[in-house]
Amino acid sequence: MDSIDKLLAELETEYKGVQPQQQSKSATAKSFIPSLPKSASFMDNLLAEVKADFAEEDAAIELKRQQEVEQEGIRQEKLKAKQLEALKVQAKKWLAKVDPLSSEGLWFERFAESYPSKLEAAIEYLRSNE
Repeated sequence: MDSIDKLLAELETEYKGVQPQQQSKSATAKSFIPSLPKSASFMDNLLAEVKADFAEEDAAIELKRQQEVEQEGIRQEKLKAKQLEALKVQAKKWLAKVDPLSSEGLWFERFAESYPSKLEAAIEYLRSNE
């Protein structure tokens, strides 16, 4: 027991000897650093965190908006493709029914000359008559 007490006493004296040296070093180090009031520093950090949170939220909202715009564009393209397919079916039926020797058939022959195919001309004709 006696040896433990001696060790504790030695440690205590060493600790007390080291502690004042550390305090003097930290005091000189603090004198070179301009000190801000703790509340101002805390408020600046808090303000920076709030700004970062808002910026992150704004970025997330913008990303979501862009994704919605892209999805709407894809939806519009699919709708146009579906409408074009429906027009192709309608144009094929119209081409099968039109009499090439009728006034409409003769007019269409002239109209179709400026298109790569009669089907495309019929699609355009039906589209303009809707």
